[in-house]
Amino acid sequence: MGKTKTAFIGSSFAEATEDKETNKFKKHKAEKKSDKVHIAGLKGGQRIKIVGAEISTEDTKILSEEDTKSETKKVEKTPKARGKKYQEAKSKTDRNKLYSQKEAVKLVKQTSYSKFDGSIELHMVVKKVGISANVTLPNSAGRVKKIEVATDETIKKLQAGKIDFDVLLATAEMMPKLIPFAKVLGPKGLMPNPKNGTLIKSEKEAEKFSVNTLTLRT
Repeated sequence: MGKTKTAFIGSSFAEATEDKETNKFKKHKAEKKSDKVHIAGLKGGQRIKIVGAEISTEDTKILSEEDTKSETKKVEKTPKARGKKYQEAKSKTDRNKLYSQKEAVKLVKQTSYSKFDGSIELHMVVKKVGISANVTLPNSAGRVKKIEVATDETIKKLQAGKIDFDVLLATAEMMPKLIPFAKVLGPKGLMPNPKNGTLIKSEKEAEKFSVNTLTLRT
């Protein structure tokens, strides 16, 4: 390619330079405006301080329509449908009536429609504070609990960190040997205690101990 020459007609070189500078300024100003819409990839050490964007009226209409649709979806949620068995069981009870203990147990059996043995929560209002009592239930609930009478073999298992029993019974002679393991047995409720009946006089009393005994405290 050959060299190009520029000629200025009817104006001096200084005036032409001023026009050129003003054109550069306008172009630079226009580029700054366009930066608000388009952002190129950033290089190391660069940060974006302000990002501006213009939203057209059509975009605003679409966004408002989507918001209204999402709101209607939330409102249109239908309540949970209950089955026939639940409705039949509910019709046999009256929420405003206070049933006696025998009537309540009878209703529990009549209204139960599950295929497994369900559990029942008992809420009692006790007038006295600081009561501790043992209650023996007539039937067991859940899995069968394993009872172990503390012996020297039990001490060896505890030293090895093995606990394969649910209830631990002990005589007064064995209690000093169990004291070093109180931090392990205590939090699990396995430490023998005269209050819950797990401290026995002899090994023969272990046969009379019932795993259905619960300790109630207020």
